[in-house]
Amino acid sequence: MPDAALVTEYADELIQTPRAHLRLELKQDGEGLSLEYTGQLLARCYLSREGMVTGGFLAKALGVSIPPRGESVIARVSTGVLYRALGICQLDFAEEASFVLLERLLDEAEMQRGARSDAE
Repeated sequence: MPDAALVTEYADELIQTPRAHLRLELKQDGEGLSLEYTGQLLARCYLSREGMVTGGFLAKALGVSIPPRGESVIARVSTGVLYRALGICQLDFAEEASFVLLERLLDEAEMQRGARSDAE
């Protein structure tokens, strides 16, 4: 699924050190959605059918809505939530088993974010 999403090596390095609060920025531009931390790219969901499906699930895992094109939203999450969100970016939705994993990753991300304490 190379045309759907990309997770960077920097993202893999970032989740190696547990942190309770990361301020992530989810942006939408002409190429799709990008997830950044301190201005560095963590993941990109490309502007394709598969990429936007993946991007929607990425946003859901982070507990935010997809921003309008040209705008961004901030998600404050732990590295555990980020780990699950990045896992979603690596799923191949052409495989039926991916939907079982997706449901589990979304459930775990929601539990780790806590009981919907923040308005989106």
